[in-house]
Amino acid sequence: MTTVSETETGTPRSVVHATFRIERQYPASPARVFRALVEREAKDRWFARGEGLTLVERTMDVRPGGRETAKGKWPTGVVSSFDARYYDVVPDTRLVYAYEMHLDARKISVSLATIDLRARDGGTHLVMTEQGAFLDGYDDAGAREHGTNFLLDALGASLTD
Repeated sequence: MTTVSETETGTPRSVVHATFRIERQYPASPARVFRALVEREAKDRWFARGEGLTLVERTMDVRPGGRETAKGKWPTGVVSSFDARYYDVVPDTRLVYAYEMHLDARKISVSLATIDLRARDGGTHLVMTEQGAFLDGYDDAGAREHGTNFLLDALGASLTD
């Protein structure tokens, strides 16, 4: 669904809503997968590590009410920012958080993400569901889903080392 309006200055505004669900099976216990999601050293092995990205800010406080941030500068000079707040943290089982993404000073999206972990077949079955609002012309929810698939693949690779 797309909604369009204008600000007081006449600038067109829009929002595109999209939801996606991604599933993965990892050859590691739910406890190990959970640690890779919530412990900074483990998460830094796979998150916010794009080719050419220089990390300029990183914080991580995974608890209800806690925040996680990652800000990086690309070779083009564009700065991308991830700013999340955690709402539900159930060890080895579930994370629920909301996050904003910015490109430079422009807010491009706000999302609600849920990660559910279940023991299955000697490993962990992960289900991630994201509900996003893509703002003011940044309506490429497909790119977000593609990027999230890439991140979950990197998470899986970090578990095999």
